Amino acid sequence: MNKKTTYCTRQHVSSTLAVCSIRCYSHGSHETDEEFDARWVTYFNKPDIDAWELRKGMNTLVGYDLVPEPKIIDAALRACRRLNDFASAVRILEVVKDKAGPHKEIYPYVIQELRPTLNELGISTPEELGLDKV
Repeated sequence: MNKKTTYCTRQHVSSTLAVCSIRCYSHGSHETDEEFDARWVTYFNKPDIDAWELRKGMNTLVGYDLVPEPKIIDAALRACRRLNDFASAVRILEVVKDKAGPHKEIYPYVIQELRPTLNELGISTPEELGLDKV
């Protein structure tokens, strides 16, 4: 190889390594739990949210490795009420139970925290509807 080819190759390799190391290195800010909760509560509290946005938000939220906080679920249930979508409200509660998985204490806690909202909005739990026996 001549000197020019060696220099160009060296430049290409070093710039490729720099791009790879920057792309693979996570140096963005990390969202706190409170910021995460606030972001989702704000999302579901949008007064003009439509059914597609509600489903999209829930689908994204369910994709995370967590059980949503009761305040997020509260906001989602209120969005269901604004849309007159009882089926989605019940489905959200089913998803929360499913996300709790083997941790049997989580779902009753969430329902306990949501009970005032469920009563206010007239939403029945899947258990009250007999859907847990199907």
